[in-house]
Amino acid sequence: MAEELNFLPNITGSFAQPAAENPTVEMVEAAYRHHDMHYRYLNTEVAPENLAAAVAGARAMNWAGFNCSIPHKVAVIEHIDGLGESASVIGAVNCVVRRDGRYVGENTDGKGFLKSLQEVVDPAGKKLVMFGAGGAARAIGVECALAGAAHITVVNRSADRGNELVTLLNEKTPVEESVLEPWDGDYSVPAGTDVVINATSIGLADAEASLALDLGSLTAAMVVADVIPNPPRTQLVRDAEAKGCTVIDGLGMLVNQGITGIQYWTGETVDGNVMRARLEELFGD
Repeated sequence: MAEELNFLPNITGSFAQPAAENPTVEMVEAAYRHHDMHYRYLNTEVAPENLAAAVAGARAMNWAGFNCSIPHKVAVIEHIDGLGESASVIGAVNCVVRRDGRYVGENTDGKGFLKSLQEVVDPAGKKLVMFGAGGAARAIGVECALAGAAHITVVNRSADRGNELVTLLNEKTPVEESVLEPWDGDYSVPAGTDVVINATSIGLADAEASLALDLGSLTAAMVVADVIPNPPRTQLVRDAEAKGCTVIDGLGMLVNQGITGIQYWTGETVDGNVMRARLEELFGD
């Protein structure tokens, strides 16, 4: 009898990359090959009006789970059976996993970042400064708060969006305090900050793009993390290294997202080095 294959589709929006060019597909498939796992990770484009049918199809074919990207991260919630803790707080899902016949929504965006951060420093009791208040910032802020971060400063140009995230963190997580700082000109990181995070898209596909940051305010005692995976060595990463900071590039977040998703779907822990190596091949790091 042939061995059963559990297909893991990547349900994406209409702007999805072709599968051969999608870094997540390449990364996950590399892990499956390395560990000789009988799983596949497939990329498919799903228009918003077809999302319900796509989820129903996954159920009918007994898929182990799937990822979903913009514009499906919120809309998918009405088509699944429940939410994990952080996904419930964040209000968005990027990873769905089959558990006891039910589809449960998780959010691995923040979990991937948190694991990458914990490899360097435990955020519990620490003071964080985070640039941005979009989806990535929301997921990262929630996960860091749930992990015990004491103080999170959100630096954002839009006061409305920034206040929305700060309110969420203060009301729905155990963080001691979250505050909003306006981002007008080069932001000066307060003394005593432990971790600085770029959770914006600044630097994506542009190695020379600079964050509006007063580099003189960085100290060697700080950890500086960038969520941008391509290119891995962003201008922020290079600038922070020059100041003696411990740096975390965006590949760590992406790899740990993959590890977490695979663990949800298969119950197996895969070698992140294999996944990172494949990403480095793709991005030319």
